Amino acid sequence: MHHHAIGWQKLISMGVLKRLNLTGVLPAEFGNLPNLRELDLTFNYISGSIPTSFSQLPLVILSLSGNRLDGTIPNEIGEIGSLEELVLEANELGGPLPESLGNLTNLKRLVLNANNFTGEIPKTFGKLKNLTEFRIDGTMISGTIPDFIGNWDKTSETEFDFQLFISGQQLGKLELKDFNIVEAAGGVGKGTTVIPDKGVYGPLISAIEVTPTIVGIVLASCVILLLILVFLWMKGFLGKKDLEDKELRGLDLQTGYFTLRQIKSATSNFDPAHKIGEGGFGPVYKGVLSDGALIAVKQLSSKSKQGNREFVTEIGMISALQHPNLVRLFGCCIEGNQLLLIYEYMENNSLARALFGRVEHQLHLDWPTRKKICLGIARGLAYLHEESRLKIVHRDIKATNVLLDKDLNAKISDFGLAKLDEEDQTHISTRIAGTIGYMAPEYAMRGYLTDKADVYSFGVVALEIVSGKSNTNYRPKEEFVYLLDWAYVLQEQGNLLELVDPRLGSSYSSEEAMRLLCLALLCTNPSPTLRPSMSSVSNPERHVNGWAMDWFLFFCRKQG
Repeated sequence: MHHHAIGWQKLISMGVLKRLNLTGVLPAEFGNLPNLRELDLTFNYISGSIPTSFSQLPLVILSLSGNRLDGTIPNEIGEIGSLEELVLEANELGGPLPESLGNLTNLKRLVLNANNFTGEIPKTFGKLKNLTEFRIDGTMISGTIPDFIGNWDKTSETEFDFQLFISGQQLGKLELKDFNIVEAAGGVGKGTTVIPDKGVYGPLISAIEVTPTIVGIVLASCVILLLILVFLWMKGFLGKKDLEDKELRGLDLQTGYFTLRQIKSATSNFDPAHKIGEGGFGPVYKGVLSDGALIAVKQLSSKSKQGNREFVTEIGMISALQHPNLVRLFGCCIEGNQLLLIYEYMENNSLARALFGRVEHQLHLDWPTRKKICLGIARGLAYLHEESRLKIVHRDIKATNVLLDKDLNAKISDFGLAKLDEEDQTHISTRIAGTIGYMAPEYAMRGYLTDKADVYSFGVVALEIVSGKSNTNYRPKEEFVYLLDWAYVLQEQGNLLELVDPRLGSSYSSEEAMRLLCLALLCTNPSPTLRPSMSSVSNPERHVNGWAMDWFLFFCRKQG
């Protein structure tokens, strides 16, 4: 595993293993750390299998989500009796779930979604009576929902988790088999104030033991109510939302479904004071959920209420794309004419605002941070182009679509949304296929679209990062339409370093700046076939100062 020269034991003692772009495989030597109680390697690039030596650790929390782990979960993991959280989501793990996990009786969270697991839920899981969160959506688990799930400790939060991630349609292949409400009630009748053994509540069970007189009254009332409902349905007041909800819950979403009431509460009814941006797809609002979590709400414009199922299906596919350099989609909301996407909130807004926004909004981005941002964008695009299942071309890479988290890590936003705006669809009112100044010439003039169009846009953004200037708004002389034009002239004159942002002073490497400027110009080559792929730009196995450019150094030598 590679992370400069820092040893693994020192890294672990520092507690800085999340989002470090770590690569390679997990070393078996982890088993030699007898005091390790928490291991969190979330969102790195770790591959290979999970070591069996983990069974020797007194772990309470083991989180390996958002990596590239494959193989199966070792049976030995079931020997970590102290484990309370096992989080393995968004990897490439497969095979059946090991029965030995049922021995982890202290387990509270078992998060296995977005993997390739097969088979059924092992019966041994019935022993996991302390479980409060269990996720296996986005896997190939099939069969029926086991009876023992009703015996798990169900808090109100767990009830929500079970509805969203486990029950019926949400899993697609899992169903409740031979469910008998009287048997499930366990003899509990009306007036009950305790939770029955199977987790079915008293008021629901009370319907079993109603008297015949009450039945007659209820039936008469129901007939009247039914007539009213039929009338309302014929007038078009009912039915659509139920259909939309059914469509949503029938999807294998790896995100949540939010109600309009939740979102209005979070954004103070879309208060303009909460507005943090305006994009081609609609305004973006900052929101605070009831649990204090910060979110960003993108309010899409809708031309039609038709085709919501196709829209939600697309959102479901986009939600499956998870990478450290992509803004995470938490969920969506479709009610009435509202089409809302709920994303993770980015504390430092956009790269455009940080570099060339209003003075009070600009951030001091030193040279190492600028390099990190460039590499992050490249890795995010490489994932979209070659590593994700969908193979998406973004179409609108620009500084406003690169967001920065609290640690100034780059995250690409709006990926996949251009696909929702194609001619045969009616979900988005403003057709956006790119932005002038960032669009590749073959795409802008002939509509020819490949992933090399994103490479061109990346080159423009890289140029903006080094120079600190906007490609479209900065004109050093009247004859230059774009910053890119000036860059080509300076390249011919051998003065490329004149482009470097004066705010950096002398606190940067001229050699690295030259390489990055050369890379930007190579990516903006008029011929798409001469542009590099994003994977060759971001490949961590072949790099010079963070960049896979060994084959490309010849191009730089011409700059003298």
